[in-house]
Amino acid sequence: MLLTAAMIWGCAFVAQSVGMDYLGVLSFSSARALIACLTIVPIVIFFDRRSGRKPSFWGTDDPVKRKRLLTGGALCGVALTGGSVLQQAGIALTAVGKAGFITALYIVIIPVIGLFFRRRPGPLVWCAVGAALAGLYLLCMNGGFSVETGDIYLIMSAFVYSIHILLIDRFSDVDGVRLSCLQFFVFFVLSFPPALIFEKPALSGYVGAAGVLLYAGVLSSGVAFTLQILAQKLTGAVVGSLLMSLESVFAALAGWAILGQTLSARELLGCALMFAAIVMAQLPVGKKAAVG
Repeated sequence: MLLTAAMIWGCAFVAQSVGMDYLGVLSFSSARALIACLTIVPIVIFFDRRSGRKPSFWGTDDPVKRKRLLTGGALCGVALTGGSVLQQAGIALTAVGKAGFITALYIVIIPVIGLFFRRRPGPLVWCAVGAALAGLYLLCMNGGFSVETGDIYLIMSAFVYSIHILLIDRFSDVDGVRLSCLQFFVFFVLSFPPALIFEKPALSGYVGAAGVLLYAGVLSSGVAFTLQILAQKLTGAVVGSLLMSLESVFAALAGWAILGQTLSARELLGCALMFAAIVMAQLPVGKKAAVG
């Protein structure tokens, strides 16, 4: 599920970049959040009916579970809003490949944050983090590294996304599909009013960006983030972040397969290091340390 999410997200960098030709950062972000929420609602109903219970907003009569679901949805929604808006702002000012590399810095940030909560990944996970970071550098950073305004937004986005991943891990015991729906509802509520105030989007902009909005809303947001929540029930945040960081690899592969962009020897080495990191992270010792 995480590999599928990474593949969807890798292609989404292109969709998000194209969307900036039609809409502002907040307008695009709020629209994709609304589309994602509307996409997940039928999935909630489907799973309710499949399990034989009557579809409802909460899915449970237990007030404790309701409160936990609401708390998780609110916190994850706030983190997702911050991470997505900052990433979108960075993509508007930075090349897509560089944006993919900087965003994937969460693979380094998450183990460091985990140390403050006495969650210490094993040595294999740390080796995997180093290999993945080196692979991402070789894959996406073909020129020199210079910190620009867009880079700062993306670095901030990586920190916020790290918090989001850890929050998903913290609330992995609640209904994953409902949690995903709630977080995107919060995302929309937080981003749409400022979009109307500061950007004043025109209907023609939404029409022009319809294709990329559908991809970003239905697949990148509705499907991929729901897969993330469901998958993180089965794996730790550190290993999960390594798997999700493959979005940069899939972005490069999609450019080669769809746009005819060839991979250099440097980029192929980056792919190899990334896959080596994934294998390392999945070894029993590393997995035990990641979730313990």
